[in-house]
This record gives sequence, structure tokens and C-alpha cells, in this order.
Amino acid sequence: MGSNSSPPTVLQLCYENVTGSCVKTPYSPGPRVILYAAFGFGAVLAVFGNLMVMISILHFKQLHSPTNFLIASLACADFGVGISVMPFSMVRSIESCWYFGRSFCTFHTCCDVAFCYSSLFHLSFISIDRYIAVTDPLVYPTKFTVSVSGICIGVSWILPLVYSGAVFYTGVYDDGLEELSSALNCVGGCQVVVNQNWVLIDFLSFLIPTLVMIILYGNIFLVARQQAKKIENIGSKTESSSESYKARVARREKKAAKTLGITVVAFMISWLPYSIDSLVDAFMGFITPAYIYEICVWCAYYNSAMNPLIYALFYPWFKKAIKVIMSGQVFKNSSATMNLFSEQI
Repeated sequence: MGSNSSPPTVLQLCYENVTGSCVKTPYSPGPRVILYAAFGFGAVLAVFGNLMVMISILHFKQLHSPTNFLIASLACADFGVGISVMPFSMVRSIESCWYFGRSFCTFHTCCDVAFCYSSLFHLSFISIDRYIAVTDPLVYPTKFTVSVSGICIGVSWILPLVYSGAVFYTGVYDDGLEELSSALNCVGGCQVVVNQNWVLIDFLSFLIPTLVMIILYGNIFLVARQQAKKIENIGSKTESSSESYKARVARREKKAAKTLGITVVAFMISWLPYSIDSLVDAFMGFITPAYIYEICVWCAYYNSAMNPLIYALFYPWFKKAIKVIMSGQVFKNSSATMNLFSEQI
């Protein structure tokens, strides 16, 4: 007699014959290849794109400015995400297992959080820099110097590293959730469960600087509009050399502010879903389906690959610098002093 019952599904484990191993739920071959291609492309773009930004700004003397040093440091944070976070998260997301050990799981989580906050701090300081540049362009060079930029860069790295290390290496992040954390972190797992207090702190730490940036960029574009009207009025009269110079500076700073404003908007769009999901999840008993969480996480990770694309679209100097680097001209002694701008002020 035939039987209609199907053969039992074989339970796959991350580590066969290891007591307490996590259950493995891999994707089928088709989606697996697509996901590896998509996530891998993001990681490669984050690494090489941000490497191009750093090399361009640090090599070409014409790009040595306080704002550009902040951009280079921001690119370094995004480079860190691409090289130390995304490849390992890619394997975890697709294979549903963590094969890199418990110690590296903690280090990976610290890097993830530290680089995120470092990017946020950099963008906050860049928005302050652009605000001063647009609202007071003639005094700006004396207010936001290379030394001030260096202090901002130091703060943008030291505070996130200290914060993430203190939270994740002391274990305070899962106080009160030890049983849930233990259940999720079987052998082959790397799931961080953060309690409500720290999730709320993280959310406010994201929200407050974001609101400050929105306010600053809102004011920047209001001022830029006022300056544009003044420039039109001046254009109908005989311009003095000082007014002409001020008008050209205003146009340049407005363009820079617009490009960096797009960078800030991209950051907010990328990180907001993850921030909201983390907040809701912590207060609703961690009900988010795994695939929703992964989508939010990878939207945030992909932000690290977006900034070089934004620069390539809106900064002609970056396009020219990439051509020089990729063609090998960067190794010439005279390349550091070459002109990357089509027009000068």
C-alpha cells in the first residue's frame, strides 16, 4: 500500500554534531546567488568608492580644505563598514549562521555601531561647516580652520568608539533580557538583543542630530535663496570687485551645501527604517519578522556605498580625480598639484 505522507524534512544545523547549534535556514540556490551578488556589490562599492574619495582628497593638494578633510574622514567610516561589517553580515544574512566566533561577533557589533555614529557625527559637523560657509562666507575661512576640522574629526571617532565599546564589551545592552539573549545566541548565532533603555538612547542619539541637521540645512537654503535675490539685484547694476567675489563665493558654497544636503538626506532615508524598527521592536517584544529586519539593516549598510556615487554625480573634481587615479597618472610627481577644477574663484 502506498503512503501519501511526505518524507520528513531534515533539520539543518549551523554546526553539525555540536550541542546547542543554531538551526540553519538557508535560501534556495537562485535567491542565494542573487543576494550574494547584491550584498557583495554593495560591499565592493563601499570599499573601493570610499577608498577613491580618501585618496582623492588626501593626494591632491587643491582638495586640502577643512570641509574635504571631514568628507575624507566620513569616507573612512563608510570604508570601515564596507570592509569590516558588510562582508560578515552578508554571510550571516544569507546563510542564517555566524561562522566567525563569539569574540568577533562582539567586535563586529561594536564596529557596526561605532561606524554608524561616526558617520552621523561627521555629517553633523559638516552641516555646521556648511551653515557657517553659506551664512558668512567671507569670515568662514577664519572660523572653520583645518585645526577646527581636526578637532571635529577626533570627536567624530573617539566618542562613537568609546560608546560602542563601553556598551557591548560590558554587556549592559541586554540587562533584563539575559534569557532571550541566551536563547537567540546559540552556537552559530550573532543576534544582539538591546533592552528598551539603550534602544531609546540610540534612537534619540540618532534623532536629535538629524533634527539639528534638518534645521541647519533648512536655514542654509533660505539664506542661499536670499543671496540669490541679492545677486540678481547686483547683476542689474555695476558690480564692485568685492561684491562680484562675494557673489561667486555664495554660488560655490550653495552648490557644496546642496550636494552635502543630499548626502544627509540619503543617510536619513537609509537609517530611519532601521532606527524606527529597533525602537518598535524593543517595546513590542521583538516581533519584527527576520526578513523585515534584514531589509532595514541592509538599507542602512548600503548608505556607505551611496556617498561616493553622490560625489561622482555632483562633484566634477571627483570624476576628474578618479580618472587620474585609475589611469595611473596619480603616480607622477606633478599629479598632487594638478588643477581639478574647471573654474576658479
